Amino acid sequence: MQFAAIPGLEDVKANLLMAVRNGKVAHAQLFFGKDGSANLALAMAYATYLNCEDRQAEDSCGKCAACSKNSRLVHPDLHFIFPVATSKTVDKKPTSADYMKEWRTFAIENPFGSIHEWGETMGVENKQPAISADEARNIVTKISLKAFEGEFKILILWLPEMMNQTSGNAMLKILEEPPAKTVFLLVANNHEKLLTTILSRTQKVMIRGFDENEIVNYLTAQYQCVDDRASKIAFIADGNMNEAIRLVNEDEEDHHEMFREWMRKCFTFKVKDLTELGERFQKMGREGQKTLLHYGLSTMRECLVFQVAKQLSKLRPSEQDFVDKFSKATNSKVLENIGEQLNNSYFHIERNANPKILFLDMSLQIAMILKSKK
Repeated sequence: MQFAAIPGLEDVKANLLMAVRNGKVAHAQLFFGKDGSANLALAMAYATYLNCEDRQAEDSCGKCAACSKNSRLVHPDLHFIFPVATSKTVDKKPTSADYMKEWRTFAIENPFGSIHEWGETMGVENKQPAISADEARNIVTKISLKAFEGEFKILILWLPEMMNQTSGNAMLKILEEPPAKTVFLLVANNHEKLLTTILSRTQKVMIRGFDENEIVNYLTAQYQCVDDRASKIAFIADGNMNEAIRLVNEDEEDHHEMFREWMRKCFTFKVKDLTELGERFQKMGREGQKTLLHYGLSTMRECLVFQVAKQLSKLRPSEQDFVDKFSKATNSKVLENIGEQLNNSYFHIERNANPKILFLDMSLQIAMILKSKK
């Protein structure tokens, strides 16, 4: 992975490059950003740059032996720790080493991927992966020797918030007394769940979500997506590149039409109509269901913006009429509560909840919110 493969975020890249040029590489850094951000991609690009044999001003050379090995995630001085769980092939005390082949494929093919997709890659979709205390203690073995080929030994720890108290304390001891020329890159989506003692021992690197232009440019360049569709996807994705990639690979559907029909049926509060719509929702499949919910969340956000500052609305004319009318018929509290329902349902859909039952329950909750207007 090179910095050039990551769209935008030039300010973050510049700060990372400057630290290397000035010889001020912190031994423990926390790359934190929301789901679908470039935190893992940037950590891998930074690791490549640190051990590149011919560093360029703005990126690794991409040609030397070290860059070649890092591009395949097989450099002997690059180590990974990530959440794992038991599966059909690993039935007891799983470690990252047991899934390294699957991890390399996952991280290379989509460095913006989520923990749920990683679970599917491992074949443990219905289990909650974690980082055990034994895994954290094994880090000492991984980084105790001198670097084999590169200047630095680098350990990328993906989703450290999935460590429990015991594994977190084990990790803390390593961070307190790191070996020379060792760099720990912790890649988190929810750094607030980390031990405060770990947070205090890491240099923070905040990774914002992608803006719409960055997503549009990436989709048009990498997936030959036409501008109009790329713009629509960028709006729905709301900074989440993983979601944008999933949408561009999905058959295009008119999510606006279905969402508008859904909200109108919630206004009328007819259970029969909502039940029939739930059957359509079930037939969409999990990814289509997630897209509709994500679109709904984006629309609620735009309604809130519309109520406060109409001129800032980013909707196209085909969607503006609905947002105008829906905003006038509700208030900010209603919009926030509907958004919470959509967000909770998205969470449960990812965890294989029954879509038909979930949709009906969600619809009834939304209908009651609209009726009470609070």
